[in-house]
Amino acid sequence: MPLAPAQCRAARGLLDWTQDELADRAGVSRGTVRGFEAGHHELRKSSAAEIRAALEVGGVAFLDAEGGGGPGVRLASPAVGSDARPSGSQGQDDAGDAR
Repeated sequence: MPLAPAQCRAARGLLDWTQDELADRAGVSRGTVRGFEAGHHELRKSSAAEIRAALEVGGVAFLDAEGGGGPGVRLASPAVGSDARPSGSQGQDDAGDAR
């Protein structure tokens, strides 16, 4: 599935990454990220693969266009600090009472 500029922007937003951070993590220039996200140019296959891989390592999952909707992104796993509970606390609520 090709990477769309809107997916790239949305994925960065989910991860709270700047264009500089994405460029550093993907090993591409900031101008490459900026120009692609602005729709000024397409990415080379290698750049697209590096950007996508960096975003996936960061925790983003890419969604295909389905059911009339366009392609999208979501977090692949709960973010740090979310409501996810450590495995040892699954039978208790926040006060330590059994559920």
